[in-house]
Amino acid sequence: SGYDRIDRKEGILCIFSWGFPRKYRYIFLRFLMKDIQSIRIEVKEGIYARCVLYMEISGQGPVPLTRIDENLTPRKIEQKTTELAYFLRVPIEVF
Repeated sequence: SGYDRIDRKEGILCIFSWGFPRKYRYIFLRFLMKDIQSIRIEVKEGIYARCVLYMEISGQGPVPLTRIDENLTPRKIEQKTTELAYFLRVPIEVF
């Protein structure tokens, strides 16, 4: 569980996730929106095929936005990706 907060006026994006990496821990990330380079979809094919959504941050690398165990259909991933990229005004990359 958690939340994402995007403040266009301040130019800040915050990601909070409770229970990561363990039950009683959390992660809190804060970025400047101008440092967001792209939204990236990584497609892994094979027996355990899956799609993972990342946000590429300048100087930080990729930040995962979907859980590993989250089984999203390609249509849902595509929809999430396009909405987020459009809102943040960044390009989409597919790997």
